[in-house]
Amino acid sequence: MKVLILGGTGVISRAIVDRLLTQNHEVILFNRGNNPLRFVKDVQHITGDRLNREVFKKRFQKESFDAVIDMICFNKEDAISTVETFRDRTDQIVICSTIAAYKRPYRTVPTIEDEEALHDDPKFGYAFHKAEMERYLRPIMEEERLPITIIRPSLTYGIGAANIGVLRQNYGIVDRIRKGKPLVMFGDGCTSWSWTFAPDLAKAFVGVLANKNTLGKVYHATSEERRIWKDLYLEIGKIIGKTPQLVYIPSELLYSAAPNLCNHLLFEKTFAGLFDNSKIKKDVPSFRVEISLSEGMEMIVEWWEKEASAVDPEKDILEDRLVSIYYHWANQMKNLYTK
Repeated sequence: MKVLILGGTGVISRAIVDRLLTQNHEVILFNRGNNPLRFVKDVQHITGDRLNREVFKKRFQKESFDAVIDMICFNKEDAISTVETFRDRTDQIVICSTIAAYKRPYRTVPTIEDEEALHDDPKFGYAFHKAEMERYLRPIMEEERLPITIIRPSLTYGIGAANIGVLRQNYGIVDRIRKGKPLVMFGDGCTSWSWTFAPDLAKAFVGVLANKNTLGKVYHATSEERRIWKDLYLEIGKIIGKTPQLVYIPSELLYSAAPNLCNHLLFEKTFAGLFDNSKIKKDVPSFRVEISLSEGMEMIVEWWEKEASAVDPEKDILEDRLVSIYYHWANQMKNLYTK
């Protein structure tokens, strides 16, 4: 197949490209060219900015593709652009959405796609705009029968990830554990969650291609390994041979301290991240999650040690301050009542 990927250099995108290439598909990438990557085989690169809507549309007027995978569709306007550009130039459009687009609290746990409402609170902009994107697409899929498939990943890690940890500390997690510095955990650390890794998720994106059963449908594609949030740090500690120290702070307080950094905790991660994958398993039998949290984090830590061993000083300072406030508050609580 001739497959165009809008994006192609993100954590999930690069895994999709790798899987397509191993299956001998022709891959074309469209992105701004800011993060060039080397793949196992040659791919065609088209440099441009999708936000320049007219130029974007004209660029593809005389081209056609067997499938278009849009990994950089973040709002209704992006979706309109993709539909208007490719509706007559491809047999299938695959849109990357997110489980963040669900309204909380969930109606079902494990969560079932067709039983849930979409997010409607603009306070969490990322989720709200993804939900608006889906609200635009669904009538087109159902009434116009446009061949669109939507995939909603959960939290997905992989090589190149910059979103690992409660405060998105990334390698800073390893650094703090090694130095014996406490790590902040939201709530009591016992919120249920299933972490997915990009090579497994890529099976879903490639598996829906040229699959008539997937047209007009929306799918989860997530791990079903049930863990709790503090397991993430405990697994990293096992890998580097040192038990992490954790301090527990309510997500509401973390959001108050750093709204832009911690909005995902309050509006998304506070709720269980367990998802039913029966729907995609039925229509895409090749979709199987095989990478465990332990195996996935071993891959990530190895990558950090080789290529990405840098600490974000601002996040490290923020975490130090939060830990200090936590211990001050804990001491105050101890002295709150004395006989």
